[in-house]
Amino acid sequence: MPARNDAAHWSPGHFGWRVEGKVATITLNRPERKNPLTFDSYAELRDTFHALTRAEDVKVVVLTGAGGNFCSGGDVHEIIEPLVKLQEDRSMDGLLRFTRMTGDLVKAMRNCPQPIVAAVDGVCAGAGAILAMASDIRLGTAAAKVAFLFVRVGLAGADMGACNILPRIIGHGRAAELLYTGRVLGGEEAERWGFFNRLCAADAVQAQALALAAELASGPTFAHAMTKRCLHQEWHMSIEQAIEAEAEAQAICMQTRDFARAYHAFVAKAKPVFEGD
Repeated sequence: MPARNDAAHWSPGHFGWRVEGKVATITLNRPERKNPLTFDSYAELRDTFHALTRAEDVKVVVLTGAGGNFCSGGDVHEIIEPLVKLQEDRSMDGLLRFTRMTGDLVKAMRNCPQPIVAAVDGVCAGAGAILAMASDIRLGTAAAKVAFLFVRVGLAGADMGACNILPRIIGHGRAAELLYTGRVLGGEEAERWGFFNRLCAADAVQAQALALAAELASGPTFAHAMTKRCLHQEWHMSIEQAIEAEAEAQAICMQTRDFARAYHAFVAKAKPVFEGD
């Protein structure tokens, strides 16, 4: 996994990893199967996002898929079949180890300080839809097909935090419809519903995600990390608690050098150059 200050030299085994400047790109890279996840790739993604809390050279992450699709979810043969075998063996412990491990991936995505920008084209289904949902910003295409299709395999829509996070993005009623029916949400509808921040051309979605990531990475990245923390933590707070938490967060940010840099740049009528400290 990425060592402190050395993420650029890490070589994962189950997905593509590239660092350019302060932006890391994770590419799910099994295009012949529409980039499904396996037990190993789930675990490696979880460990990667855990490790990013210590990767000071990475300020923003782009998450995408190869070959015109984002992610088709859990691999039918490498995940679903073994899970059915565990069910036949009545191994509740084994099933729970898997579901907790997949949930740990979402927790790691939410807890890492870097903003995560998902670039979504084509199939974005099951656990793939969860990965997009757990990202901070989602750019999509008109051809994207988002589906929380757990119900289609006899499972609850309550998977990897979907019943908690999805309603906060698109609203309770819309989330309930998707989780109960498992229907496909097309790209244009996904943008109207607020799942996608914006739509891009298919041949430009990754480039636009990288451009947005570079813009964020050039900003006050300590402050961005604080924003991400507050966006997540304040779900559980009253408005009074949130206002106090933000007062404390902002006072901490006011102690950074970036805050002073912005002031001095304003006085000099120049654009501030932030360094993240």
